[in-house]
Amino acid sequence: MADISLVCGSSGALGAAVVEALSARGDTVVALDHARLDLTDPDAVEALWEELAGKGELPRWVVNTVGGFRGATLAESEADDVRALLSLNLETALWSSRAAARRLGAGGAIVNVSARAARTGGGGSAAYAVAKAGVVRLTEVLALELADQRIRVNAVLPSLIDTPQSRALPGGGPANAVPPEQIASVIAFLCSDAAAAVTGAAIPVYGWA
Repeated sequence: MADISLVCGSSGALGAAVVEALSARGDTVVALDHARLDLTDPDAVEALWEELAGKGELPRWVVNTVGGFRGATLAESEADDVRALLSLNLETALWSSRAAARRLGAGGAIVNVSARAARTGGGGSAAYAVAKAGVVRLTEVLALELADQRIRVNAVLPSLIDTPQSRALPGGGPANAVPPEQIASVIAFLCSDAAAAVTGAAIPVYGWA
């Protein structure tokens, strides 16, 4: 029987690549984007998991790729922008992970997408960096909380992702951007029995950026 994977943020470049990678290996993928579910709404997330449970389709693997970026120093940041970035980048991962933590079985795994700015740099993108740092800490805390249940929780930290939007930038975009397919392959590894020894990790996936 195929494993079931839940990919949150499937309409983004990275999310779509994760869906493709997991589907290609034979997983049954539940792909969620903002049109299907408001992942900032904890009640909606819980309702989705109850629906999946009722159909006997609880995921084994959960990938949280939802995020967004707005650049601003802390001094320049407006309250609405800060709240939006915290909600989009941190709360979506938190509510999805909470629902998963309540229902995943032993041998399951959660992978959150943070960012390089969570650990290094971040100047000029204060609220974004703080939100992504929160994703790393969420990952570390949940890995400890779920260790006895043998559920693994890890994060990947991309930086520049090679997308049509990045290639549309002046000069064709950053030459060191990482293709989303390469990041997706790391996520797929973490969502596998081959990564059974890896939990609580924050893995850089930004190449030589």
